Amino acid sequence: MAEQTAFAGTHDTGGVKPDRAVVRDALAVGVAVGLSGFAFGVTSAGSGLSLPQTCALSLLVFTGASQFALVGALAAGGNPFTAAAGAFFLGVRNAFYGLRLSQLLALPRAVRPFAAQWVIDETTVVALAQPTRRAARIGFTVTGLSLYLLWNLTTLLGALGAEAIGDTEAWGLDAAGPAVFLALLAPMLKTTRERAVAGIAVLLGLGLLPVLPAGVPVLVAAAAAPVVLWAEGRRKTGDRETGDRAVNDSRDSHDPQRDQYGPQEEDR
Repeated sequence: MAEQTAFAGTHDTGGVKPDRAVVRDALAVGVAVGLSGFAFGVTSAGSGLSLPQTCALSLLVFTGASQFALVGALAAGGNPFTAAAGAFFLGVRNAFYGLRLSQLLALPRAVRPFAAQWVIDETTVVALAQPTRRAARIGFTVTGLSLYLLWNLTTLLGALGAEAIGDTEAWGLDAAGPAVFLALLAPMLKTTRERAVAGIAVLLGLGLLPVLPAGVPVLVAAAAAPVVLWAEGRRKTGDRETGDRAVNDSRDSHDPQRDQYGPQEEDR
């Protein structure tokens, strides 16, 4: 009961969710996303990375978007440092997830370094969707474990398959990575702000692709977020100023003292 009360302070309880339902939902996410590791294995092998390098990326990095960005930039002939920088900036978001999950899950200190490896989009979404801390811990653990195991297994299978079929471009499998990434990203764009950021990022990336070295357009496209936030802040400031002027004008036009005694001194 004490845990439920403490948890309610940071997360809306909304009732208790059965452990079986939490496990079912977490497994559904883990299996659905884990299968896309096959596309990463194919893409990585097609970009020139060896089987050990491909598997090491999934084992150690384990953040799909960053992995796809890295091998995509390498496949396009980009500088390894530029490709790594683009992957790094995409992975920074996981640090912010960790700040929220550290309060939500309240895991023992000895467990946190191991749990940090599973702090990704999917585990964060599943954990935050749960009504209690117990359910959040179960959701995080089941999603992380199932996704980690399946992602690494399918990465291995994808890399082996790419080596078996040879030229991935001849089969069109070089487009599998970007296609999966877009399929995962699209459902997350729920607000106008998020769609605007995505749209501007796409325009920047595609527009600069012919004139900048591979990997650099991805870094420049990251500027879409602050641009949209700046524009939104300016719009809100303008709306507030317009609203304030409208309120002041309305007060002046309905000033009882002005109506009773006629024009004031400043009006004469």
